[in-house]
Amino acid sequence: MKLLIRGGRVIDPANKFDGIADVLIVDGQIAAVEPDIDAAADEVFDAAGKLVVPGLIDMHVHLREPGQEAKEDFVSGSKAAAAGGFTTVATMPNTSPAVDNAALVRSMVKRAEDVGLVNIKIIGAVTKARKGQELAEMRDMIAAGAVAFSDDGSFDDNAKVFVNALDYLHDTGKVVICHEEETTLVAEGVMNEGKRSALLGLKGRPTVAEDIAVARDCLLAEYTGGRVHIAHISSARAVDIVREAKRRGVRVTAEVTPQHLTMTEDLVDPSDSCTKINPPLRTQADCDACLAGLIDGTIDAIVTDHSPHAPEEKDREYIYAPSGFPGLETSVGVLFTELYHAGKINLRTLISKMTAEPAKIFGLDAGTLSVGAAADVTVIDPDLLWTVDAEKFFTRGSHSPFVGRELRGKSIATIVGGKLLTLNR
Repeated sequence: MKLLIRGGRVIDPANKFDGIADVLIVDGQIAAVEPDIDAAADEVFDAAGKLVVPGLIDMHVHLREPGQEAKEDFVSGSKAAAAGGFTTVATMPNTSPAVDNAALVRSMVKRAEDVGLVNIKIIGAVTKARKGQELAEMRDMIAAGAVAFSDDGSFDDNAKVFVNALDYLHDTGKVVICHEEETTLVAEGVMNEGKRSALLGLKGRPTVAEDIAVARDCLLAEYTGGRVHIAHISSARAVDIVREAKRRGVRVTAEVTPQHLTMTEDLVDPSDSCTKINPPLRTQADCDACLAGLIDGTIDAIVTDHSPHAPEEKDREYIYAPSGFPGLETSVGVLFTELYHAGKINLRTLISKMTAEPAKIFGLDAGTLSVGAAADVTVIDPDLLWTVDAEKFFTRGSHSPFVGRELRGKSIATIVGGKLLTLNR
């Protein structure tokens, strides 16, 4: 099977390539990337005026299997990923039960192979049942296919257990993904602590809770020589802490979401739980610091933290509704609209943070258009105007703060293993 993607602007950060070229795919692999390929193909995709990039990677999503399929499952989640241009996603282990053993990892790997439209990677729990008390059998989970470990949704506040985890994984190449909010400082908080929370009468989650947690984990990574990855960073001080740790040679990486780059606490409306997330939406200064960190390399990757919930769960008072909203289908549009078209970031940096860099952090065979690589490719129309409509979502989560927004930029084709995916709504 031969697929020829013709005449697009190919941006391949892993190979430092940016230019007009054709991409030839043969039997599921990249066969050539060069101008004016003269080859017969079973299918030709005209990409003139479009961007052709390695398949987008999102290493922080919640696909809710096992046990929470009313919110999302591998079928609906992988459809949402494909619709958003993502060819590889990694699902977090805060499920019911938590993904804390090899048998469960193996079953999820098999399930992903059977029903996933995209490549679904499995992240295992650091501790048993994510309780932060006893290490899970992480090496067994690695053998079963786990690509990283996290107790996401919870801060591992037992420093000794966390140190043991870093020591345990030291020679495996695997990373611990850290949810950074010091537990006692955020209890019952539902938004960023500050003037806005006081005005609305809502209990806050202060930035210092994140800063303390990030500082501790950077210090423990330095102490052990282990690898930590800061999940969904949102605080200006936390960005500074990571920047300084990197200067000292600490093995720390970080990620940021579109919402923490483009949205502030001013958007919080107590009558609409769409904006309730953890960590919460911060101030404009925090957004600006996250963007600066993304551009200067302090922050390595962009993730969505795709967190769908059943409609009846989000249709509650702000203080009772669960945190999170779906992001896979809106990420490209938001980033292109608010960052690229606003002149705040260049395309090569933006694409790198969604392809080559996350692949490098997690040791994935992905994020590149190198000849011989698996043909995971995303085609983006950078100027396509479209309106976010929850009725057209493939995810089961409908509560998004971007619903009704006109965005500029959208994935128009997703190719996984050389197969051009077709989604019917």
